[in-house]
Amino acid sequence: MVMSNIIVSYSDNSFKQAAELVSEEIDIPIVQLSASDLKCCSEFDYIINLSSNGLSFLSPTNNHGAIRCDFVSGSHRHRRSHGGGNGQMIAKAVGVSGKFYPRILDLTAGLGSDGFVLASLGCSVNLLERNPIVHLLLKDGLDRARHEAAADKELAAIIQRMNLIEINSSVFLDSIDTNDYPDVIYIDPMFPPRKKSAQVKKEMQALHRIVGGDEDASILLEKALNKAIYRVVVKRPAHSKYLGDLKPSYSLEGKSTRYDIFAKQKIPK
Repeated sequence: MVMSNIIVSYSDNSFKQAAELVSEEIDIPIVQLSASDLKCCSEFDYIINLSSNGLSFLSPTNNHGAIRCDFVSGSHRHRRSHGGGNGQMIAKAVGVSGKFYPRILDLTAGLGSDGFVLASLGCSVNLLERNPIVHLLLKDGLDRARHEAAADKELAAIIQRMNLIEINSSVFLDSIDTNDYPDVIYIDPMFPPRKKSAQVKKEMQALHRIVGGDEDASILLEKALNKAIYRVVVKRPAHSKYLGDLKPSYSLEGKSTRYDIFAKQKIPK
C-alpha cells in the first residue's frame, strides 16, 4: 500500500463488529464516525467505511466518490442485460463461443469488473487479488451479490462461477502444476498514468495510490505464458506499448482499450 494515514470506520453500532473484523484483518485503526464526520474528517487520507451500502473506500481530502464493488445495480446490471454477449471484444479475446466456455485465471482481479463480464458469458473465473483493501472491497461486492441472488437465478449462476483468492499472483502461478493449468490467463495490470492527469478519474487515482503501478506485470506475463493451456490475454490502453515488450500473436483494438492475445494452441470448436 502506498498511503499511510488510513482508518476503518462505522457510524452505526450495528456495523461495529464487521468493522472490527476488517480492522483486525488488515491491521488498520478503527474509529466511529457519523455520516457528517466522513465528509469533513480531513486528518485522514482514506477511510474504509462500513454501512448499509456495504464496504466503501473514500477520501475526505481528495474529494472522489465512494469506491464500492456493486454487481447488482448500475453498470454491471446494464452490461449483463445489454452488453453484447459473445460479440464483445473481451469475449473474442478469451475465445468464448457457444461451445467453449474457458476456465479463466484472472491474475489482476481489482474490483472484479472484467471477471464479472467473463462469468456472465459462462466462463468459470478464479480471481486473484493481492492488495488487502481491494480484496476486501471485491469480497464485499461478491457477498452482497450472493445475498441479492436469492431472488435472481441468473445473477446467482454468474456469482457461482466467480471464485476469489487473496494471494500474490506470481506465487500462485509458481504453485500450480500441469493438472491445474487454466484454459486462459487474463492480465489487466494497472494502466500507466496518462500524460493529461485530469483525464484520469479521481476514483482511479485513489486505486493507483493503494495498488501501485503493478511493476511486476511483465514478470507475470512471462510466467503466465508457461501456465496457460490455450492463450494469455493482456488488456492494455489502446496505442500503448506491449507489456514487457513481448509481441502478441495478434491484438484486438477498440477506441480506448486493446487486448493482446498470446496464442498457445487453437481454441476448441
